[in-house]
Amino acid sequence: MAGVYDKNAEKYAQKRPRYPKEWFSMLASLTPEHKVAWDAGTGTGQAAISVAEHYDQVIATDVSAAQLEHGAKHPKVHYLHTPTSTTEDEFVAMLGGDNSIDLIISATAVHWFDLPFFYSVANRVLKKPHGIIAVWTYIYDMRGLEKSMKMVHDAMLPYSNPGNYHAFERYKKLPFPFESVGYGSEGSPIELDMEIEMSLDEFVESLKTGSAYLMAKEQGVELFSDEILEEMKREWGDNTGRRKLYYIAYMLVGKLKSD
Repeated sequence: MAGVYDKNAEKYAQKRPRYPKEWFSMLASLTPEHKVAWDAGTGTGQAAISVAEHYDQVIATDVSAAQLEHGAKHPKVHYLHTPTSTTEDEFVAMLGGDNSIDLIISATAVHWFDLPFFYSVANRVLKKPHGIIAVWTYIYDMRGLEKSMKMVHDAMLPYSNPGNYHAFERYKKLPFPFESVGYGSEGSPIELDMEIEMSLDEFVESLKTGSAYLMAKEQGVELFSDEILEEMKREWGDNTGRRKLYYIAYMLVGKLKSD
């Protein structure tokens, strides 16, 4: 999916929601050392810069060079382009070698990965026995926007990539071959709330960073019809005002399984 996001990298960097700082404090509390973290599928670095508040160094990787060009600047974050041709040994070396990473995160990205490849790399680079891996995705919990968001979902569905399957399933069917540390496990992610204030225009622009919208746009289709926008305005109320929006995140956290 790198090609789709390449053309939208600047808007992605500006419009995607930020994750609560408390999440990163919680994850950092699970690792006894705080030397190196890896943000896999970093995009434009929204999560990487938050992880950097707790670790000496963050290696942030992505298949999209264009997204990395718009990565949020931070002195502790080192962005690396990892094209799909990167071999496992090359990937491990880029991350510092076997047994080198205290924390791995993948924020709203792991459902796009070659999972066997990613998990094989993760098993090699996570520090033994205390390295931690955390993956999550989120959905809109649009109380008060039910009708318009149903219209948006129905419009986007024909253009959704199969990679979205696990995200649509809220990571409840995502393979996660790691030992639980009390924050979700395979088949049973923990649910976390996110609250963000946005104007209607900001919210629509954030929706337009989604892969289904971008795929439709490439085919000459504008998914946000006048009908959808009018219904959204009606449900929103004051178009010029900001309102609190609610999201639900689904997170899995684990460590290497004991031999």
